[in-house]
Amino acid sequence: MKTKSFLPAALTSTVTALTLALAVAPAQAHAPAGDARISTAFTLPGGKVYPEGIAADPRTRTVYVGSYADGTVYRARPGRGEAEVFLPSGTDGRRTANGLRVDALGRLWVTDSTAGVAVYDTADGSRLAHFEVAQGPGAPAHFVNDLTFAPDGTAYLTDSVRAVIYRVTPEQLAAGSGTLTEAYDLSPALRPRPAGSFSLNGIVADRAGRYLLTVDMTAGDLYRVDLRTGAVRRVDLGGGDLKAADGLDLSPDGTLRVAHNTTNTLTRWQVRGDGTRARLTRTITDPSLQIPTTLVHTPGRTLVVRSQFDKGGPMSPGSGTPTTFTVAAVRGL
Repeated sequence: MKTKSFLPAALTSTVTALTLALAVAPAQAHAPAGDARISTAFTLPGGKVYPEGIAADPRTRTVYVGSYADGTVYRARPGRGEAEVFLPSGTDGRRTANGLRVDALGRLWVTDSTAGVAVYDTADGSRLAHFEVAQGPGAPAHFVNDLTFAPDGTAYLTDSVRAVIYRVTPEQLAAGSGTLTEAYDLSPALRPRPAGSFSLNGIVADRAGRYLLTVDMTAGDLYRVDLRTGAVRRVDLGGGDLKAADGLDLSPDGTLRVAHNTTNTLTRWQVRGDGTRARLTRTITDPSLQIPTTLVHTPGRTLVVRSQFDKGGPMSPGSGTPTTFTVAAVRGL
């Protein structure tokens, strides 16, 4: 849902079309924040950060945030009120930092929408591996967006333009580099959508390794991908939809938390054990969320990225002035 001057022309038009589509899409009715408490967890240094992705390392309680604007990755240590630069802009040629996740072994994965994904050692910031989308004359546009891990260590990544899910296995990771392998093509299963609009965005895996859940942010649908058979089905959503949904977070008890970017909304869903149904249980809409892109649930609170993409950022270049960039702490979600 973003546009940057360095994107290929075809992709720039795709992103622009999505932004317009979301801007005019009718929003579902939202309840006020109610008993939810929204505060600032920490700030991000810099005047043009426009953060996108977030990841938490449960072992160290360190939080990482990526800048969509220039690919900088920030690190927020426990108890600190301001994050610090961990991976500077342009590290290893990285131009954006969309999706971030820390795997079970403490390695930080960072997607670059223009290229693929890189894996870093959180101890010293060294790059351990990288995988890129196949490119060349005639290759279709791509936008590598978010990622998740199955219990066996396999990483799955969404492509918002191609509507596919890529896979990186532990064996491929051990090799150190390669081309992103397409695992699942969801195009045949998706509802018809406006030309040039995005589709897949956030993605999560259930703790038993049975399925993936990924969202079509334009149609507002959630899809279940069976990791054993490859079967794709639309999840039955009760009580609402997932339009403008960006980041997803799935807890072991089946609680799915979702950031809806352009509507300044967070929702909470209860997913049935087999992943075929989800029921809306909580909605928070608050302008102080400042275009929330991604989120991660930690003990006692949910950390939410305040992107401010509408303040001179990817949603509205040259329009508006952002305030200090921050990550919100939300209690009650």
